[in-house]
Amino acid sequence: MKLIILDRDGVINHDSDLYIKSPDEWKPIAGSLDAIARLNQRGYRVVVATNQSGIGRGLFEMDTLNAIHDKMAKAAAQAGGRIDAVFFCPHTNTDNCDCRKPKAGMLKEIAARYNVELAGVPAIGDSLRDLQAAEAVGAQPILVLTGKGKKTQADPALSAGTPVFPDLAAAVAHLTP
Repeated sequence: MKLIILDRDGVINHDSDLYIKSPDEWKPIAGSLDAIARLNQRGYRVVVATNQSGIGRGLFEMDTLNAIHDKMAKAAAQAGGRIDAVFFCPHTNTDNCDCRKPKAGMLKEIAARYNVELAGVPAIGDSLRDLQAAEAVGAQPILVLTGKGKKTQADPALSAGTPVFPDLAAAVAHLTP
């Protein structure tokens, strides 16, 4: 089975420093939904792993998060794609949980659910914590410059040799020639 792990905010959809708090605020980045469809056409299972501390902060409830993810799934389907699963961490930094990226708990849960090793599995994110979580489980971190990506690219903590692409569509084009 071919698997790919995508961060949500800043990779699939536009990010906001004020959080994506409603389905109306969820807006796909140009080309991202077509990129998901291309991954599916090439045999990939697409899994989203996203920190959603807005829940822990009380900015929105679970039903709102589900509605946002429903909108994302329907938008991907309209482009001919499919998101196989969404894993999320509802906690804040102060909760010190194991699932909030950069910790690897969410990715370990993905590995267990799909009964796969994550060594070499592409994990695409726009923030350093996305990439650090990927590295912690042996996945292949890939940085996109959308969302917080340009700031992340300038971070001295970014591992040398991390592949960098302008956006999800460009990363997927590279992975699925």
